Amino acid sequence: MLSALNRLLCGVLLALAANACAAEAPLRIVTEELPPYNMTENGRVTGMSTEVVEAVLKEVGMDAPIHPMPWARAYELALNESNVLIYSIVRTPTRESLFQWVGAIAPTQWYIYSLADRPVKLNSLADAHGHQIATVNQDVGEQYLVSKGFRIGEELQSSTKYEHNYRKLKVDHVELWISNELNALYLTRQNGEDPDKVLIRSLALPDLSSEGLNMAFSRNTPVETVEKFRAGLEAIRRNGVYDAIVRKWL
Repeated sequence: MLSALNRLLCGVLLALAANACAAEAPLRIVTEELPPYNMTENGRVTGMSTEVVEAVLKEVGMDAPIHPMPWARAYELALNESNVLIYSIVRTPTRESLFQWVGAIAPTQWYIYSLADRPVKLNSLADAHGHQIATVNQDVGEQYLVSKGFRIGEELQSSTKYEHNYRKLKVDHVELWISNELNALYLTRQNGEDPDKVLIRSLALPDLSSEGLNMAFSRNTPVETVEKFRAGLEAIRRNGVYDAIVRKWL
């Protein structure tokens, strides 16, 4: 009798544990400090992409805090955890199957930059070999260059923050800087300088620029959630909210 009761209790406990594991994790939204797209000001996350994400949240009637963190950590969470929304992320063939993509939330153009007082002429990406290039750990610029045969710690000098790379370029620790255009212009102006006078677009990178910046969900997120956000993004594109946000920041 006691043995049967124990088996019954064990069965109940196992069922409760299974239900607890199956319970849907709360939505987590992660991003990085990438001004003017996502950035923390006075303790609050703001920026062009952030406002688009917030508008979609409002459209679908959901609320969730946004957690800024180093890109490598945000990327790792979105790769491996459930119910994680990551932005602003570039959609590439390598990343295509790793996430559930919602859609583009901001325009972007990518370049390899040099300084006007130390210009580097590049006719192709191959010409960048042999130069020291500032990158950000695990961001799309670094991943792109690695896929083209550049090596971290040799030609690629990786940082955790975008502003570190502008400083590296200024103090001659590197010769080149791979960057999103709006971020490069923002950081240059934040340092009290005119980007038209100090920065040279040594090489355009159309491979990174066509899709814009996106929001995407981790693979272990319910499809219903992803579809809801896709519909929300489409709705704010139709009703003019998206265009108003972009005009405000550009």
